[in-house]
Amino acid sequence: MPAAYDNNNPFAKILRGEFPCYKVYENEHVLAFLDIMPRSPGHTLVIPKAPARNILDITPDDYAHVARAAHKIAAAAMKAFEADGITVQQFNEPAGGQVVFHLHLHVMPRKDGVALLPPASHKEDGKVLEANAAKLIAALK
Repeated sequence: MPAAYDNNNPFAKILRGEFPCYKVYENEHVLAFLDIMPRSPGHTLVIPKAPARNILDITPDDYAHVARAAHKIAAAAMKAFEADGITVQQFNEPAGGQVVFHLHLHVMPRKDGVALLPPASHKEDGKVLEANAAKLIAALK
């Protein structure tokens, strides 16, 4: 049985405006923002506004909103970063690789022959994140 949702996780704090983020997309159901430790340029996290620890406790309707937003971000990222492909990942519970316990989908633009950086291996410069956010926002229009 998974643990209960923690309202003080970092993504809940981002949703409440207590932590900053490089926002690229938002509607009444989801928020999408750049990962500050990206595995590829344009690495975006898509989260529900509903309090859900992971796929094991999110409602199907709330998960569908996240999936639709990830679909939209993936298409924009292909264009914005001239990507050759997209990797979408979602982890559940520690044994499944989850580190932050608020459901999130990783949307990572990919280039042929370029490996993803290891997770949490490099904190990106804020100016680079600002530029990447601007590219993605422009591609979403």
